[in-house]
Amino acid sequence: MLRLLFITERFPPDVGGLASSADRISKSFCQLGVEVDVLTWSRHLQAGEMVPSVADGDLPRIYRIGLYRHWDSTMPHTLNVMEWLHKSRRYDAIWGHYLFPSGFLATWFAKLQGIFSTVSARGNDLDRLMFPPGDFARLQWTLQTADLVTAVSRDLARKIALLSQRDDVIVIKNAVDDRIFSPPSSRRSSATSLHSSRSSLGIAADEVVLGFSGELREKKGQQFLLNALTTVRAKRPACLLIIGEVRTSQEAALQLYAAQYPELAQRIIITGHLASPLAVAQHLRLCDAYLQPSLWEGLPNALLEAMACGCLCIASDAGGIPEVIDRSQNGFIVDRPYLHRLGEAVLECLDLPVEVREQIGMAACDCIRSEYSLEREKLHLQALLRIMNSKL
Repeated sequence: MLRLLFITERFPPDVGGLASSADRISKSFCQLGVEVDVLTWSRHLQAGEMVPSVADGDLPRIYRIGLYRHWDSTMPHTLNVMEWLHKSRRYDAIWGHYLFPSGFLATWFAKLQGIFSTVSARGNDLDRLMFPPGDFARLQWTLQTADLVTAVSRDLARKIALLSQRDDVIVIKNAVDDRIFSPPSSRRSSATSLHSSRSSLGIAADEVVLGFSGELREKKGQQFLLNALTTVRAKRPACLLIIGEVRTSQEAALQLYAAQYPELAQRIIITGHLASPLAVAQHLRLCDAYLQPSLWEGLPNALLEAMACGCLCIASDAGGIPEVIDRSQNGFIVDRPYLHRLGEAVLECLDLPVEVREQIGMAACDCIRSEYSLEREKLHLQALLRIMNSKL
């Protein structure tokens, strides 16, 4: 049986797409017959403290390490823990989930120990690390030295190929559980349920719901979401539903908006972190328009989940988004230089006949089911395992 050390900066109960994908992929490897140990960091432990989880059947065993204040202390100590684990577990391969710090540590450790390394580029890791204060040299070394590199979109794979001069980057798209993220089962039951959910959130019957899911921050286009709410509210009743949290560093921007537009700010509804994917899906179904005005991206899981729920999605052209949204067929794209006009785009979409909007939403759902399913991702991981086994 292949033994794999899976290192990731975030893992549930951490929030966000990185944690979700790490959980999903590590469990898929277990289902494919791989023995997986997950190594991750925690802000809830004392610096340097290592806490293992109790083995639970075919699920990965989780090892959590308390973060030091700075990475220059965290990374060397993490290597100490990795060496200690390897002595007893004897790993065949290591997987670095995200380019830094996980990908770099995985590649360095693999070379020290003579085992196989895979680095998984997930989102804006490459775009962010290429520029100061990112470390370009370490980024390039990681991509050139890892035995195998995967990416979540063709756009990201192309950038990696350009930076590393390698032609073997494997695209493994993000995936969505369409048993959870799906359109309402029927219009009648949906109408009753949606009305109840809207009322519980304080959403008026005549309000248009503009939705966003995930951790709201600058790279996700926070300012453009606020601008869109201002524009739409000038024409019709509307609210902005944040399905998730606002990053602490970005709360000042919301406070400034509230100072400038106190009445509009009252129509920003923030759910806080929803631990249950089913709860996220239920909130997505409330959205009349789902907005993803990202400035840079890999392939956002939140957008895929909204599309799987049949939402009318309006997104930027960042990263791999144009690979999943076919303009005007299963969603709409606003080019990043024009994101200041996001609100106008929302109004234009809402003016479309209901039948057209529903048709676009169903086309989005069909796209996710056919191209971004868990089964399709598992097939790609099976192929990846064959490559790994052939080189071990």
